[in-house]
Amino acid sequence: MTTGLGPVYDGLVHYALAPEDLVPVLALAALAGLRGAPHGRRVLLVLPIAWLLGRLLGLSIGIVASPLAPVASFLLLGGLVAADPLAATSALALILGLLHGYLNDVAMARPGLGALGVIGVVICVFTLTALVTSLVVPLRAVWPRVAVRVAGSWIAAVGLLLLGWTLRPGA
Repeated sequence: MTTGLGPVYDGLVHYALAPEDLVPVLALAALAGLRGAPHGRRVLLVLPIAWLLGRLLGLSIGIVASPLAPVASFLLLGGLVAADPLAATSALALILGLLHGYLNDVAMARPGLGALGVIGVVICVFTLTALVTSLVVPLRAVWPRVAVRVAGSWIAAVGLLLLGWTLRPGA
């Protein structure tokens, strides 16, 4: 989709219209926020850089990824937010950024957005990660933290629905 406002905005719009990219970033930011400010800062640094590297990797390799990759992101990250374990959020940010940056290459290669489109996506990833993490970090009472975990369980449930939809006969 083109906005007519240039490739940076086209990258932002692509990201906003791609829930398979948006929801895992929100889940990872919520998980980092549940873990505390140091985890949030590390995810904020690692995720956009990994996304950019994944995009560059996708440009150089050009292999089409499996449609199950976004499903795995929903299931893994939603489940981790719901369980609230002591997870290695930086490693998760690196893996998510590389995987979805690579998948973005496949999706964004058709419109030919180029480097400026990627910058728009990376700016959006950084901004959403910063906003969600900064909203979750100060939560100290039990019930708001449980609400974040319930949102994670819904993300995992959507991942299960996506899995069923992807594996349906005739797909």
